[in-house]
Amino acid sequence: MELINPIDAEEFKKNFSTIEPFPHFCIDNFLNEDFAYEIYESFPTYQEAQKQGREFKAINESRKIQVTDSSLYAPAIKKLNDCLASKEFLEMFSDLTGIPDLMADPDLMGGGIHETKTGGHLDVHVDFNYDEKKKLYRRLNILIYFNKDWKEEYGGQLELWDKDVKKRYGYFEPKFNRACGFLTSDISFHGVTQISCPPDVVRKSFASYFYTKSVPENWPSESHSTIFKARPSEFMKGKVSMPIEQVTRNIKSSYKGLKESIKGRVKK
Repeated sequence: MELINPIDAEEFKKNFSTIEPFPHFCIDNFLNEDFAYEIYESFPTYQEAQKQGREFKAINESRKIQVTDSSLYAPAIKKLNDCLASKEFLEMFSDLTGIPDLMADPDLMGGGIHETKTGGHLDVHVDFNYDEKKKLYRRLNILIYFNKDWKEEYGGQLELWDKDVKKRYGYFEPKFNRACGFLTSDISFHGVTQISCPPDVVRKSFASYFYTKSVPENWPSESHSTIFKARPSEFMKGKVSMPIEQVTRNIKSSYKGLKESIKGRVKK
């Protein structure tokens, strides 16, 4: 693919299938360099993104904006989105990961442009595993970073944890033109460390999530929403703040479901 640099398929497959704590990868210089710079220059400012997308202000996820409406994307970012959803790309990553018939999400639910400013973070979690509306199983996350001159002390690292969130296996800096990805499963716990960059710096990435119509192996037999867990150093958050946040989220979800149910009855 002309927009994506060549990937050593043999090396990728060998590492992907054996690495702990769950299958994942990290590829530097993922995109054609000129294309990556074009995307970097096309990212909206944090203030522009606030007008275009959804801003998170929760205990588990804060000071982050997500823009999923691809009609608002600059041409270079739209080209990236189209590339990641192309038949050629899907077939390539089906072969690399061993997941047949991968599908992209045209609605970019949870994906698209992500921007996080200083003080922002994303707690350790596993993602929702099923899209009820589309009847699709979530299988693969790919994150591409567009941060020039990012320093380690800025934080914002992608962390990978064991299933009990007791041991951190590794982390990745959100470096420019770096792609990280992993199989989404009930053990793929991951998070983003708190960001401590200067006020004029924003952590920027583009996320694509991929699905299949077929049921994955080792399917837990039931669907679930995003599940958060506290890090070992976050005792009070795990015992107090996160349970309260979960209750609040459940109430909001129930209220939304009730409204949709009532709306459906009225239409009838």
